[in-house]
Amino acid sequence: MGSYESFARVYDLFMDNIPYDEWCSYLIELLKEYGIEDGLVLELGCGTGNVTERLFNAGYDMIGVDNSMDMLEIAMEKKEENKKDILYLLQDMREFELYGTVRAVVSICDSMNYITEEEDLLEVFRLVNNYLDPGGIFLFDMNTKYKYAEILGDNTIAENREDASFIWDNYYDEEEQINEYDLALFIPEDCQGELLYRKYEETHYQRAYELETVKRLLEEAGMEFLAVYDAFTREEPKADSQRVYMIAREKGK
Repeated sequence: MGSYESFARVYDLFMDNIPYDEWCSYLIELLKEYGIEDGLVLELGCGTGNVTERLFNAGYDMIGVDNSMDMLEIAMEKKEENKKDILYLLQDMREFELYGTVRAVVSICDSMNYITEEEDLLEVFRLVNNYLDPGGIFLFDMNTKYKYAEILGDNTIAENREDASFIWDNYYDEEEQINEYDLALFIPEDCQGELLYRKYEETHYQRAYELETVKRLLEEAGMEFLAVYDAFTREEPKADSQRVYMIAREKGK
């Protein structure tokens, strides 16, 4: 699992290009299509709470789970500031525990790609199935193999901003289907009145999964696979889809 320690401090800054409102509108439309209009919803890999808060605003009772204390600290600050009644839990999604069941589980922003072992992904799916109400819905996105191999590939992405800069190197291993992200962050700090940049480095790993593998694991975990869409559409994924949304249902434990 990626460590987000220093990244947590600038995560929202560098994620400001993600159209969270549009992503969440799509997510909420899908939830409503499957009859989930309110009630308890769990978000896995909630990070700094950008999606969690929007779902809360849409009328859901939200629980957010993440394994990064740094990310959750920021989510908690936002929760206090915005007066949102959200329950945040510091847990690894491969062994999360809730007090009861929920109507839906959601996970977006490629959190599932961070699970790099098949048996761990199966374990996450089993837990999701376990904590879903009868007939509850699991909705999640994933980056595709095409995105890792063709778009990120061995590319470097860099941004130089006034308040921080980063260099993001990608290495994709075709055989293992693992994408390695090497992040170098340059964050300004006030050092006795002088502005100095401190460099932080961290490495994250994500895995590309074949759609068939994910379907099989969902079914092994006891769920019924319902649909897969090219992100933000109701269309089948194409050969060059970069992100897909998958929907599964609890079908009786």
